[in-house]
Amino acid sequence: MKSFVVLRCGRAIAGQSDKDFIAKISIAQKEARETRYWLKLLTETNFITTEQSESLLNDIEEINKIIAKILLTMKAKIINSK
Repeated sequence: MKSFVVLRCGRAIAGQSDKDFIAKISIAQKEARETRYWLKLLTETNFITTEQSESLLNDIEEINKIIAKILLTMKAKIINSK
């Protein structure tokens, strides 16, 4: 999963400004938070099992950590380039 995220990020960077990239990654972060909400709702309504939910929530947490690190790195890059 991590290599997929990195690959997608690499493609997103090509031909865009740092600010554009940050905006798109910020959208990805919001989408990941929304996914977490829906997973919890699906679990509470017994649409998916707790075991399935835990696995998917772990994945989404890992994705959130990756996205947060990307945002911190890119924001630091912008600050340091001024």
